[in-house]
Amino acid sequence: MLSVALPETLPMTDPLKMPGRLLALDYGHKRLGLAVSDEMQLTVQPHHVYYRVNRNEDFRYLRQTVRSLGVRRIVLGRPVHIDGQRSDMTDEVENYAVRLRKELGIEVALQDERLTTWEARQLQTAKRTGNEFDPVDAMAAAVLLRDYLEHHRASGPTPLPEID
Repeated sequence: MLSVALPETLPMTDPLKMPGRLLALDYGHKRLGLAVSDEMQLTVQPHHVYYRVNRNEDFRYLRQTVRSLGVRRIVLGRPVHIDGQRSDMTDEVENYAVRLRKELGIEVALQDERLTTWEARQLQTAKRTGNEFDPVDAMAAAVLLRDYLEHHRASGPTPLPEID
């Protein structure tokens, strides 16, 4: 078996110049909403909602998901207040991003998630066909990933800052 040591800091590349899927995570204490892009990063689809078990099981699950989907980068929602100020969850999510990068050996980018859950609820309400119950987390992750891709298309190849 070949063993490769990963560098302490993985380089951040322009995601739009590198084909491959992006995976968005809408982080919560009980659930993670997942959404995925196509390989050309043109479309975004809600993937599903993962109900968290414990840290080891959660990372095992995410590692398998990243491998099976061929994900090149994870985009994690960064919670801030509506005025842009840090929230109680901001530090927790930033620490989770560092752990994700270390555990999965993949680039992790943070994306402002203001109003993503609100927009996801609006979208779900508009498409609801019956009395089905879908947690909004996967749709919120899709909104987050759409926003991330739109931001990078508009701003060009400027890389995001490294997560320390």
